[in-house]
Amino acid sequence: MNTQDLIAIDTHTHLEVSCRNPFDNYGEEFDRAADKYFRSSRRPTMDETLAYYRERKIGFVNFTVDAEAQLGRQRISNEEIAEAALANSDIMIAFASIDPHKGKMGAREARRLIEEFGVKGFKFHPTVQGFEPQDRIAWPIYEVIDEFHLPAIFHSGHSGIGSGMRCGGGLRLQSSNPMLLEDVAIAFPDMQIVIAHPSWPWQDEAISLAMHKPNIWIDLSGWSPKYFPPQLIQYANTLLKDRILFGSDFPLITPDRWMKDFAEAGFKPDVHPLILKQNAMRLLKLGPASS
Repeated sequence: MNTQDLIAIDTHTHLEVSCRNPFDNYGEEFDRAADKYFRSSRRPTMDETLAYYRERKIGFVNFTVDAEAQLGRQRISNEEIAEAALANSDIMIAFASIDPHKGKMGAREARRLIEEFGVKGFKFHPTVQGFEPQDRIAWPIYEVIDEFHLPAIFHSGHSGIGSGMRCGGGLRLQSSNPMLLEDVAIAFPDMQIVIAHPSWPWQDEAISLAMHKPNIWIDLSGWSPKYFPPQLIQYANTLLKDRILFGSDFPLITPDRWMKDFAEAGFKPDVHPLILKQNAMRLLKLGPASS
């Protein structure tokens, strides 16, 4: 990644449309509910995403969510994202997503994606994938991530997925309480854990966990910064300034909107470069900022 040419690195973006697999409309009611919740139906292709970020000189981490066991919906392949990153390494980094229910087969896939496709991290969504982070079902995959000293992003807090559906679509918010990551952080000290999003209604728990465990980070994706809880801004300005990351949740929130609101949200000018780029460079081991 040509970090010198970039103004920022967005550590949290999604691919929602495959250019290889036919659309799987099973469970499409989750898409319609999400459209209503987020008031957006943007689902750009990989090429559109690359063009968007290259025009803005923003690097980005991209992934999908493999939730085949709980949702019964075919995933977008990790290889599609990884190959796009290999072909566009100046601007893009690939993370993989593997349903934890795949156990040892999932661990084998994780190792192959790292060794053969250069995947640089992993994404988990406990609510959508239907597991609790500390459940031993996920540990074979964690073991591989820990072995390679890679980061793993975990969705935390409320989820717009399932919101407003009957019974919330059967998805459990409690699975995304950040405190469920404590056992994982202890058992896998070489896996860097990123708590995604302001963790409402558990923001204080996320801050406490990051304060206590040095392998825990927080990304600021999924919300406009103008709605961030004041304690999150306080700790981002002070004791956690080296482990707070810019993330948008694109395409649900665009970097254009996020960065405009970030500039006005009360973050100190001296932490802007850390949050927008330098912390991500250390997490992802990109050049001098990783030293």
